[in-house]
Amino acid sequence: MKDGAPTIGLIGAGGIAHAHLPGLLRIGARVVVYSPVGADDLVAQHGGEVADTLDDLLAVADFVDVATPTHTHHDIVKRAVARGKNVISEKPLARTDADARDLVESAAARGVQLYPAHVVRYFPEYVRLKEAVDAGLLGELAVLRFSRSGSFPTRTRWFGDRSLSGGIIMDQMIHDLDIARWVAGEVVRVSAVSIRRDEGAHPVEAAHVLLTHASGAISHVAGTWGPPHLRFATEYSVTGTRGTLAHSSLAEQNYTADLESPEAADGLLPPIDPAESPYYLELRDFASAFAGGPAPRVSAHDGLVAVALANAALTSLDTGQPVDLPEFPDGAVH
Repeated sequence: MKDGAPTIGLIGAGGIAHAHLPGLLRIGARVVVYSPVGADDLVAQHGGEVADTLDDLLAVADFVDVATPTHTHHDIVKRAVARGKNVISEKPLARTDADARDLVESAAARGVQLYPAHVVRYFPEYVRLKEAVDAGLLGELAVLRFSRSGSFPTRTRWFGDRSLSGGIIMDQMIHDLDIARWVAGEVVRVSAVSIRRDEGAHPVEAAHVLLTHASGAISHVAGTWGPPHLRFATEYSVTGTRGTLAHSSLAEQNYTADLESPEAADGLLPPIDPAESPYYLELRDFASAFAGGPAPRVSAHDGLVAVALANAALTSLDTGQPVDLPEFPDGAVH
């Protein structure tokens, strides 16, 4: 760290790195980027420096931000942790429960901080929901419904391979699985159904996941990867004994339909106000914690449980049966 400003190592130069790099630079940090492909273009567009190798990046970084494909997270994060680096990892923390647990335990043993980038906890509509529930405005929660949709991510093949990405449940719906637990508490049972169609030029995948919370509340989480013109959209409706709180991103944009050409839409990420980017707020929170500030609103344990929820849903898809989970009342790793 030089003159009080950290040097941050950003690993990866894909789509999500274009959301991370501006936020890291806005923190006031020196940012060094390493990626086998795309680092020069990423830096040319946003700023920063390019490292020739991962070892070069780890040698100069005060902490690292891993924004690489899901199936690479474990090895890269483990390598950074072994070097004593605090780490931000894009969601999911890892592809498998065992790998996620290994990262959490390795970080704890090494005495470094590890945070999963569950950025939806920083979107204002979900912050309002959490605040309303915590204040008791909705009463005792009963039924929660969350949905998230966008275009099928065909630009990079690994997204469509469930063994690598976890498919729509692990890659997209993990955000709402995490939010449901954040809002309604621990989950004791998970069941799921899904459908995928690959006929024609544009694949489509959809899934529904049902969560039973320890409190007795039920969460229904729906996700869709659709045709290229499908814009990113989110909704929720949360009902308790005292009322309901609902959100629809399309309604708030006065939006009714999208029949534009595929080239006219990008349905992978939501539209962001650069002035109050949730990605910036999240990264600032993590950087503050690394500098000795308060713990952020998402922990390594939260990342571990989110992976467990997503994998339980995938197991339910394979078996056709619900999956029972242990409760995590004390935040312990089970």
